[in-house]
Amino acid sequence: MIKVFTAEQIRQADVATLHQEKISELALMERASTLCTKWILEHIPPGISFAIFCGKGNNGGDGLAIARQLFHRGKKVDVFIIDPTGNESNCFAENLKAWQSISKNTPTSLSNFKQVPDFDSSVIIVDAIFGIGLNRSIDSPLTEIIQELNSRSCKIISIDIPSGLFCDKATEALKNVIAAQHTLTFSHAKHSFFYPEYASYTGQIEILDIGLNKEFVANTTAVAQIPTDLDIAIMLGVRPSFGHKGTFGHALLLAGSHGKAGAAILATQSCLRSGVGLVTIHTPKECVIPLQTAAPEAMCSSDEHTHFLTDIVKPEGYSAIGMGPGIGMDAQSGNVLKRLIQDYKSPMVLDADALNHLADNPTWLNFLPAGCILTPHLGEFNRIAGKIANPFERTKKQLEMAKKYNCYILLKGKYSALACPDGQLFFNPTGNDGMAKGGSGDVLTGLITGLLAQGLSPLKAALCGAYLHGLAGDYCAQKTHPNSMTSGDIISYFADAFRAVKR
Repeated sequence: MIKVFTAEQIRQADVATLHQEKISELALMERASTLCTKWILEHIPPGISFAIFCGKGNNGGDGLAIARQLFHRGKKVDVFIIDPTGNESNCFAENLKAWQSISKNTPTSLSNFKQVPDFDSSVIIVDAIFGIGLNRSIDSPLTEIIQELNSRSCKIISIDIPSGLFCDKATEALKNVIAAQHTLTFSHAKHSFFYPEYASYTGQIEILDIGLNKEFVANTTAVAQIPTDLDIAIMLGVRPSFGHKGTFGHALLLAGSHGKAGAAILATQSCLRSGVGLVTIHTPKECVIPLQTAAPEAMCSSDEHTHFLTDIVKPEGYSAIGMGPGIGMDAQSGNVLKRLIQDYKSPMVLDADALNHLADNPTWLNFLPAGCILTPHLGEFNRIAGKIANPFERTKKQLEMAKKYNCYILLKGKYSALACPDGQLFFNPTGNDGMAKGGSGDVLTGLITGLLAQGLSPLKAALCGAYLHGLAGDYCAQKTHPNSMTSGDIISYFADAFRAVKR
């Protein structure tokens, strides 16, 4: 697992690295800056000039070191020092001396936005004003300087974190945050990078490994974790060569209603390709023929009603149950859900309209079987959890609900967040914007239900399902195009995703 640390933990990791390697803070800064310079030289065309804006802390020290390294590579570099009355860090002061010793250009001190010079739009702005140590709102004139930089048509590269963005708490005044096209961050992604509210400020994130102390990283509890291919491969385990269809579980899906047979088909096709042995789909009468045509490998259980679910399904004999895709909001379908969560004692997967029924009947949450997996998108989660002020508050609420109802809540989106009953938080690294289309959640429901039916724990089923779903989407986007891919296309790339993690 890749760990996500707080700003304080990263500071401690820096200290542990200095002690282990017996190097100075300035040497570690030089290492980090060298990686930034290398990335810039590899990604920015020749002949481009740079305007580097530095605060007077260690982030500014990074900026000065980058300026010096770019200058030595023949680049035209102008340096601007923000907040000239502030206290300098030792590393900033040393790098300022080094810059002054090799450059004929004296750094320009800026005390207000009117002093920011006009640049050609081809100039690259490097933001090294504030780093992850920022823990208070910034004031004028710094706010005006940041707003002025954002107003320019120049591309901006932020070092470690966009200036003005907090690492570990909500940032309210986003107009005072640098809007970068690229963020070059060190060793570990920062907590605030995983929220859609801040995506337009971080831009494309590049993680540069500066070699932090491995023992500290391994032994420190993270605020969140990110699974890798290896983690998923280990969770999936080895498929027994002498297994039969009974070995790999029997999944039951409750899905579909009038006009929404497609949701049931997508969930069923996905479940069939998860590796599960048997799949049964319980669906309204009018959905049976479309389902048996589109997914002949699945068994169909026809509800007595034509348009929506009304039958109370006996859950005995099924390894796992998934409910929600396309079931609609008829009260009788809601009653099926109520009876199911009261009668079934094992974990199940709830998505889409099943979650909307829970939002309309919040007391039902108390009856969820232990270990249930809820897979809401942001709108569905807000309907269940109520009004939430900011993304950090949302994560706190998500974790509180997971603990209170002893369930796993997978909040879908870019970097889908999995909150666990024991307080663990995971961010999923796979997936792309081409998956942001109707039916993608139905595909995820089928996949997680199939994995759960094969005997994976709820934690493993949720993590593997989200990861493989996103990875299949990534392969799909590469082979087709994010604009034109459909949710059904994702299923056809499950094989590539399984093969990749098993590799």
